[in-house]
Formats: sequence, C-alpha cells, structure tokens
Amino acid sequence: MKSSRVSAAAVLAAGAVLALSGPAFAHVSVQPGDAPKGGFATLAFKVPNERDNASTTQVEVNFPTDQPLSSVMPQDVPGWTVTVEKSKLAKPLTVHGKQIDEAVTKVTWSGGKIEPGKFQQFPVSVGKLPDNADRMVFKAIQTYDNNEVVRWIEEPKEGAPEPQTPAPVLKLTAAKAADAHHDDAKKPADSGHTAEDGHTEAASGTSSDTTARVLGVTGIVIGVAGVAFGVTGRRRTS
Repeated sequence: MKSSRVSAAAVLAAGAVLALSGPAFAHVSVQPGDAPKGGFATLAFKVPNERDNASTTQVEVNFPTDQPLSSVMPQDVPGWTVTVEKSKLAKPLTVHGKQIDEAVTKVTWSGGKIEPGKFQQFPVSVGKLPDNADRMVFKAIQTYDNNEVVRWIEEPKEGAPEPQTPAPVLKLTAAKAADAHHDDAKKPADSGHTAEDGHTEAASGTSSDTTARVLGVTGIVIGVAGVAFGVTGRRRTS
C-alpha cells in the first residue's frame, strides 16, 4: 500500500516538474543572446512550436519604443510574409548627421507554418544598438491556427524565477576596444604607414646618406694615399 502511494507521489512530482520546466526550454528567444553596445547586429528570433495539435501561423515581435533603432531590416523567410510597422518618435534620432523622426516598432511574420515538434528562426539586421543600456526587451506574440495566442511579454527580473511566458531579452555588452577604434584605424588612408613609420624611414634614409658620405670620404683618402705612395716609390727608384 505504502509502495503504491510512493509511486503515485513520484509520478505527480515528475509531472509537476515537467509542467513547470516546459516553458523554460520552449519559449521564444533571441539569438545570439548578447551584442555590443552602440553597434549593429544580426539577430534571429527563434520560435518553437509548443503544441502537439496546432501549428504556429503568425509571429509578432515588438521593438521597445524607448530604445528606437535607426535601422531594422528583416531577412526573407521562405513561405512567410513580413510586415514592418513604423511609428513617429517623440524625440528624433540623429544618425550620420541626419535626423530620423520615425522608427520600426513592430515586425510581423505571417502566412507560414511551424508544425508541431519544429521551430523557425526569423533573422533581422538591427542597429544602431543603444550605448546607454544593458539590455533590450522584445515582446513577442505567437498565434496558432486554432486561434490560440501566446503572449511572450513578461520581463525577466534579476534574482527572480523565470516567468512562465518570458519576453526575448538581448543583453548589451561593452564594445571591444578594437571595435571602438575601428574607424580610427582606417584614417591613414590604407597607406600602410604611420607617422612613426615615416620617422623611421626618414631616420633610415639619413643613416644611409651619412654612411655613403663616410665611405666616399674614406675612398678619397685611400686614393690620395695610394697616389702619394706611388710618387714616393718612383723617386726612390730613380
């Protein structure tokens, strides 16, 4: 009797673990999970199908309005139609000296199908990423062909358990020194020489000229000595 009770309890516990862990490994996510601040990146929203009896037919990704991006370009996904929506900005952006008064706030993929047990990636090229924030949250909405809608909009909080329907989060990391000075590295006009190289070449040229002069003077001295020696020898002979 006790054995059957223990077995039943174990089954219930295992079921509870699976129920709680399901959303943790099957939620909509953004890959890669991090990107350098202030740069451009290609992101892919990974959308798995969580249902056994329905297919995903629409995916909507909302871009944060308080972190507008000057460029959002979705890549074509075979079988899917992409729609890009823009909104006016309360504060225009200045990019390359030009003001931008609107930005992409929503990208929707529809008309395709993610069947049970499969997933689909939706790539997007974005930039310029914020340089004054540590993350970006993209709230996503997944629609199934049975009219079920799953809203992946809960923002994860540090130190707290993961929500049941977490929103995709992109972590923004510090830009690498090489990336930060990438433009400065191109300023020498691809000549392959720096100011220091020019100084070195000038010093090398001066050294070469000095050596040539010393050798020239030495040759003259040796020549004069040879002539004098020859004259002296002739006098002794005569």
